[in-house]
Amino acid sequence: MKTSALSKVIIGAAGLTSLLMFTWPLFIGSTAANEAVVAQTAFILLMPMILVLILVEFATGGIDSRHLAILGVLTALNAVVRMLGAGTAGVETAFFIIIISASVFGSGFGFLLGTTSLLVSALLSGGVGPWLPFQMMAAGLIGLGAGFIPKPKRRWLLLTALIGYATISSFIYGGLMTMWNWPFLAGIGSSVSYAAGEGVGANILRFINYELLTGGLIWDLGRAITTSVLILVTAPALLATLNRAANRAGFEKL
Repeated sequence: MKTSALSKVIIGAAGLTSLLMFTWPLFIGSTAANEAVVAQTAFILLMPMILVLILVEFATGGIDSRHLAILGVLTALNAVVRMLGAGTAGVETAFFIIIISASVFGSGFGFLLGTTSLLVSALLSGGVGPWLPFQMMAAGLIGLGAGFIPKPKRRWLLLTALIGYATISSFIYGGLMTMWNWPFLAGIGSSVSYAAGEGVGANILRFINYELLTGGLIWDLGRAITTSVLILVTAPALLATLNRAANRAGFEKL
């Protein structure tokens, strides 16, 4: 499968738009609550359009049934595996397959696997709610970033890189999932509240204090430990299997 320049542009736009969707409190300067809601809604509506554009570009780039089959199998597998943890007490089983798969198949595949597997998981478990688009895009960002993990020849170096990325991305995922609704949950007038109109630096400090106060970092630590352990245990076998599948399908990293 050949990768077009347009594909890379679309994937980059999807990643950037995802980040803006989560970090809107840092850039909306108005004190009017309805403006913030409008901005948030606009990002939610925009992301499915970006996802459709990626799928269309995959199709026009020569993707065949083998590539779709790999994505479908991994999406279904990850959706079921996620139900074993579902984030309870920070135990999260959703991300190790996304990270390992994206390191083999590339950023575009990782983005799609992250978004689709969390969607299917939510449909299977009844976990559909206003948080779902944010979970999908956050998981997509983790998959997108995992595609850039270096692939050293020594297995222990690759495992170290995967575990290091898993640790960092677990905290990033938690931070993004907290930030999008932080202005609504933190109340007003406190040292941890969102302050519309203040500078980015001031609100970042308020957000960090909010994370410390609510124990969000402890929850993220549980996610980091779970994901790292699962990668350590499963990566050797999964990497070998997925690399064979990629070679047989003629997969080119996107």
